[in-house]
Amino acid sequence: MVAFAMTSAMACARPVGVAGAPRRAGQRTVARAQLQGKERIGGGLILADERSLKYLDGTLPGDYGFDPLGLVQFEDNPGFIGRKWLVHAEVMHCRWAMLGAAGCFAPEFLGKVGLIPAGTAVPWFQSGVIPPLGTIDYWTDAQSLFWVELIAMSFAEHRRIQDYNKPGSMGEQAFLGLENVMGGSGNPSYPGGQFFDMFGLSEDPAKFKKMQVREIKNGRLAMVAMLGYFLQAVVTGKGPVENLFDHLADPTGSNFLANLSTIGGP
Repeated sequence: MVAFAMTSAMACARPVGVAGAPRRAGQRTVARAQLQGKERIGGGLILADERSLKYLDGTLPGDYGFDPLGLVQFEDNPGFIGRKWLVHAEVMHCRWAMLGAAGCFAPEFLGKVGLIPAGTAVPWFQSGVIPPLGTIDYWTDAQSLFWVELIAMSFAEHRRIQDYNKPGSMGEQAFLGLENVMGGSGNPSYPGGQFFDMFGLSEDPAKFKKMQVREIKNGRLAMVAMLGYFLQAVVTGKGPVENLFDHLADPTGSNFLANLSTIGGP
């Protein structure tokens, strides 16, 4: 934060040179965007530059001008690399990551504290998601469960992509008499309605904007958490809860650096 404050102050200051010399156009653009960034919900700018600030103007939830690779600078690129698709895809990945992070943690934790049977309180990678590492006896065999989930998710995802390509189209297709509540809001990322906004959080625009920022922040953190789960499982062979308990029991001997030292060892 100190470095950011110093950077912002330098960007807004006059350039070194003749007293009263005007700023160059590029410097004025960055300084103005820095000032606007401070007024955005959730804070200022992160690794922003003149290029990224031309298209990341603070209108997107969680926009801090961060795009060092220039991934979202193209608005209408062919395929799935345009700005519209990447913005939508980030929201979807955030939601799945939040569900995944909770789903990987909860069963193992609930088993540790004795709230669910020990037989179901296994690390996430032993739940059948990676069959060679372990499976659980669900209400049906793992292969049948896989095909049921594949068909159900394929159906849901096809409807989602149809709504993305033509917002509101799901309200025009017959579907169990629910057409009136499946029409969406016109924004595929936030469909609203009694199913997807049952508490009416979008009715107040100011509160809804804050909720959007909170969602994207928590979702980004969850995506990092999922990456951490994967790496921990590979390096330690344990789930996140057991890793956490090991660290609490021995903070100096069970931590990130200590785990790194075991890579490639016996």
